[in-house]
Amino acid sequence: MFIIGIAGGTGSGKTTVVRKLIERLPKGEVTVIPLDSYYKDSSNIPVEERQKINFDHPDAFEWKLLINHLQELKQGHAVEQPVYDYVTSSRLKDTVHVEPSEIIILEGIMVLHHYKLREQMDLKVFVDADADDRLIRVISRDIVERGRTTEMVIERYQKVLKPMHEQFIEPCKRFADVIIPQGGHNNAAINMMAKFIKQQIRERE
Repeated sequence: MFIIGIAGGTGSGKTTVVRKLIERLPKGEVTVIPLDSYYKDSSNIPVEERQKINFDHPDAFEWKLLINHLQELKQGHAVEQPVYDYVTSSRLKDTVHVEPSEIIILEGIMVLHHYKLREQMDLKVFVDADADDRLIRVISRDIVERGRTTEMVIERYQKVLKPMHEQFIEPCKRFADVIIPQGGHNNAAINMMAKFIKQQIRERE
């Protein structure tokens, strides 16, 4: 099993990098595990209070469960991945059944933050992008997918996303084996990564 961690700021293009990487890797042999699925369950907290939770802080994630699931997959066991609802800010009762596969991609803003998680990775990647580009993508996504207004998104960016990025996400660059500027537009970097991963798998076989 080859485990890849792909981190980067909100709106940096991580999802695009993951999609393009999957297109270049053997079909049916890649499983993507989003860090967002491992937000702590806040269904026991009143709805009004949930809106105040800082989802861009390391404390918002259930690291122990994610690390345990990754270890189970490495041992050849299937896991039940949580499903998180962004609209209600709570974990759903449904889960996603995940079987072990040749390549596991962990994707999320802070997948390089927790040292025990990093220790499990064979390749650590940081997707980089200008702050302006990230903000534009965040505004587009949150309005369409999460029902927020432009004013709400900008206020959240200024009060939460920007300071949390500078405090927790940007410093993760130093743990990366590969830094991809321009996010999903950097096809050269994605091609090199795909080639390296294939080579590593062949050597292990």
